[in-house]
Amino acid sequence: MKKTILVADDSPSIRQIVKLTLKEAGYNVLEACDGVEALSKLDETTVHLILLDLNMPKIDGIEVIKGVRANPVHKFVPIVMITTESSTAKRQEGRAQGATGWIIKPFKQEQLLSVVKKLVPS
Repeated sequence: MKKTILVADDSPSIRQIVKLTLKEAGYNVLEACDGVEALSKLDETTVHLILLDLNMPKIDGIEVIKGVRANPVHKFVPIVMITTESSTAKRQEGRAQGATGWIIKPFKQEQLLSVVKKLVPS
């Protein structure tokens, strides 16, 4: 059974790069263009990993993490932030809310796949 990964980012080009990389590696991919859509997608299906931008419209990545961690069904789903934000304070805030990892944009596809395969072996 293929594992499903939710990619939430307001940048269509980032979503496309991540989606293509993950699909080539054998994963199913769901896309969300903002935090609200990301949380609603979680109600539709089971996901095995969430790749999440920090700065998005409507609600940001930190608020999405809070929403995910508050839901018992998704409480333990790994969440990796993929963002341009590299400040220590933001990383600490993300970890405090339940982020599993942090990837800084721009990233190499190999780096992304390495993190994904550690958290969600196919």
